[in-house]
Amino acid sequence: MSEASTHQDPPTSGHGQDHGHYLPIADHGLIGDLRSVALVGTNGTIDWYCCPSFDAPSVFASILDADKGGSFELAAAVPARTKQFYFPDTNVLLTRFFTEDGVGEIQDFMPVEGDGDGHSDGGGTEADRHRLIRRVLCVRGSVPFHARVAPRFDYAAQPHTARIHDDMVVFESKNLSLALTSTEPLACDGLDATADFKLHEGESAVFALDQVSGDIEPRGCPRAEAEKLFGATVAFWRNWLTASQYRGRWREMVHRSALTLKLLTYAPTGAIVAAATTSLPEQIGGERNWDYRYVWVRDAAFCVYALLRLGFTSEAKSFMAFTARHISPGDGRPAGPLQIMYGIDGRTDLHEEELGHLEGYQGSAPVRIGNAAADQLQLDIYGALIDSVYLYDKWAQPISSDQWDDICALVEWVCDHWDQPDEGVWETRGGRKNFLYSRLMCWVAIERAIRLANRRGLPADLPRWRGARDTIYRRIMDRCWSPARKAFVQHEDDDVLDAAVLMMPLAKFISPTDPKWLSTLDALTEDLVSDSLVYRYDPKVSPDGLRGEEGTFSICSFWYVEAMTRAGRLDEARLAFEKMLTYANHLGLYAEEISHTGEQQGNFPQAFTHLALISAAFNLDRALG
Repeated sequence: MSEASTHQDPPTSGHGQDHGHYLPIADHGLIGDLRSVALVGTNGTIDWYCCPSFDAPSVFASILDADKGGSFELAAAVPARTKQFYFPDTNVLLTRFFTEDGVGEIQDFMPVEGDGDGHSDGGGTEADRHRLIRRVLCVRGSVPFHARVAPRFDYAAQPHTARIHDDMVVFESKNLSLALTSTEPLACDGLDATADFKLHEGESAVFALDQVSGDIEPRGCPRAEAEKLFGATVAFWRNWLTASQYRGRWREMVHRSALTLKLLTYAPTGAIVAAATTSLPEQIGGERNWDYRYVWVRDAAFCVYALLRLGFTSEAKSFMAFTARHISPGDGRPAGPLQIMYGIDGRTDLHEEELGHLEGYQGSAPVRIGNAAADQLQLDIYGALIDSVYLYDKWAQPISSDQWDDICALVEWVCDHWDQPDEGVWETRGGRKNFLYSRLMCWVAIERAIRLANRRGLPADLPRWRGARDTIYRRIMDRCWSPARKAFVQHEDDDVLDAAVLMMPLAKFISPTDPKWLSTLDALTEDLVSDSLVYRYDPKVSPDGLRGEEGTFSICSFWYVEAMTRAGRLDEARLAFEKMLTYANHLGLYAEEISHTGEQQGNFPQAFTHLALISAAFNLDRALG
């Protein structure tokens, strides 16, 4: 898909959203500064933004409540067609408005300070400003614009005031204050700020929204400074992308996925969040609405694999530091069971609550913050974590002796505890089971540690580790193979299929051409695949403790491509991959799932999907030669 793929909306008034109107989830782009992100709709409205971090309370959340959530509207004040694309090879987003009398453009970006990976020193640095810049240009003719900045602090639960001070509008709430500066005159009604202005060809306007505090003084953003920051932000992203070693067939989609994964990293700690949003529904009107703005050990470890594959090592190094500080045994932390997710600062308390005052996207309640799945037992995360360490040692730099001691402690725990039921990779809320995927990834944890010990000559209780590894292998082959289905199944002693078993050849547990595996692939194709799209499982035959249905799961669709690639079914794999690319949005972004009508569903954009796209593209391209 072209970097400049376009999207066309019906004519709009430019004066914001109608009552109860929601843009499709896919009609958004993402910008960020490696600390937080904002979603920008194709209509020019920022309808999701948390400040100062990914998991901070929202400032704009009209994507979760069109009337009460708050937004930053900026658009042509006359009927217009819109198109949206990324400035090539960057995370700078351009939204264009085509009117009867001219063409206008908004350039949305958040400046990244320094190299993007430094720690905030807490002393009032520019990184703490969390500046969000909206440059407005008229590129042809003349275009009138309307802006309305209506923050609603703390998920629209905390009151605020707005006042004009030194030609800027200061929004103040109990816990956060923001300053809006503009090169155009601003009006303020005590709650919101507005501006109406007209630009002629070659003219520009600038809006900047900053966090302000005792250390961060509000200051304007004149046109020359905005232009300079635009150039610096473009340079940052392009310089970062030069580390990519991928030169394959799907370079633009792979690089867009890499840029998206980078946007989901939290520079101060090395954390990688699962997605940019909370509570976007897996089914419109359903209850499968979760907060994904946290660090899942599994998702982050898989991100490390994808980025290492492309040649990016600094993100892997930062995540390894995060695991050493917050996850690995030490400082009183046990070797297990590991918590499955953490806050971006490493905190473990992710108490889940429902925000009843927000109606949810298109009425899809409840809106949740926090995540109760943090308390689940998911044994597969050991495999994901140790595999990422193994690959880091292989492709980036050798791990330290302390890191090896941590790995040994984790493996010893797995050897003692792999044989127990858990909630599994899909975080079902229907009770613990003996999931194949959990067994598989326990096998991966031990097997990768054995490889690492052998390659580096590191000390380990290899006879014990090999014994446990082989016992798990036999257990899977004996108890998770269904003669009736002629397939590997979701959990022991049952006949339910699950797309998670697609990881078996990808994790090198079984040959991708093993007759049992090929038979499994055929069974999955028949039962869970719809036009290349893959469902996780059938909740009717495998109850997960939740009401409603869900769409196809995009990571599974890319796993399917990779499994067929490794099985040598290259024509089928390539067709399935190309079909999956058609389900991306106009910018090449993916949510978690795809509905039966092809709409993006779930939190957006999702790291899981983009890392799987990278892996599938890499392996398919290599197989095609």
